[in-house]
Amino acid sequence: MRNPPALFMALLSIGSFLFTYNFVSIIVTSNEKQNKFVLDPLVEMPEHVKRSRNHQRPFHVALTATDTPYSKWQCRIMYYWYKNKKDLPGSNMGKLTRILHSGGPDNLMDEIPTVVVDPLPPGLDRGYVVLNRPWAFVQWLEKSTIEEEYIMMAEPDHIFLKPLPNLAYGDYPVAFPFFYIKPVENEKLIRKFFPEAMGPVSNVDPIGNSPVIIKKDLLKEIAPTWLNVSLKMKNDPETDRKFGWVLEMYGYAVASALHGVQHILRNDFILQPPYDLETQTKFILHYTYACDFNLKGELIYPKVGEWRFDKRAYLDAPPPRNLPLPPRGVPESVVTLVRLVNEATAKLPNWQTTEVNSSSIGRS
Repeated sequence: MRNPPALFMALLSIGSFLFTYNFVSIIVTSNEKQNKFVLDPLVEMPEHVKRSRNHQRPFHVALTATDTPYSKWQCRIMYYWYKNKKDLPGSNMGKLTRILHSGGPDNLMDEIPTVVVDPLPPGLDRGYVVLNRPWAFVQWLEKSTIEEEYIMMAEPDHIFLKPLPNLAYGDYPVAFPFFYIKPVENEKLIRKFFPEAMGPVSNVDPIGNSPVIIKKDLLKEIAPTWLNVSLKMKNDPETDRKFGWVLEMYGYAVASALHGVQHILRNDFILQPPYDLETQTKFILHYTYACDFNLKGELIYPKVGEWRFDKRAYLDAPPPRNLPLPPRGVPESVVTLVRLVNEATAKLPNWQTTEVNSSSIGRS
């Protein structure tokens, strides 16, 4: 009668071991899968950072601009929504500066906090006005006293949808991954400016300079390199031809990699209608693409739609107040864009309502 209990206990011990082993294996496997899911493609964002609600890390919002009517009306809308969200709970948004790289003051100096800097010497940008952006940041960072430790590089066609927290973490800036910035696929060109001694091309993040939240001291280091790399890219015919209008974005991506800086990537940083459909989970609406729809609510871009909103249709004057809402069936992101533009233009004083003629449509 003593042997059966002994046998039973032995079997029980073996069974317990196997159960525990399998259970632990399941947990480990599950955690490995979960960790692969939560890691950023380039930089691991610690879980405690994702859960952080630290409101003691304000960032300075900086947007580069020109004195053209096209830039001015976008800056006015951008500044309206910045003020609307800045002081709400959850915001780390500090002061804002419009960095005006036209070389002289304009009529928005009293409306939007502005620092005037010089454009590049005549002919150096070779007609690519965006090259003035890194040069503007170099000058601004040298001549200005910036209280905040972090800086957000923004653009005039950004609309804040909700209070923006500081998504950066220490020396890891945060950026939005653009699907059309492909360093690895353009390795031959990237290697002209990012030598093999600096590491794999995958160290170059698929980003531009905006939107980015970055430590002020890091940006001071990167900005001159960003300018130099962008100018070299522009002066290289093969690179200029391939990268086109996003050349300066590649310039920032390469420059930051040359300084050993990698970015946390956040897909929720911005949305871009009409291709991104909803706004609820995003922080900033970036209206860079034309929105062309027929009256059935179907996207027909690149054809000109029966209903359309394209910022490039207003190069010489701002859009009129009370733009018509899109037809039923158009994505919520496009409807939101028009509503937010209409609210801003209705409340901003001295809004010019003269429409440009159709000849400006399609110009860049």
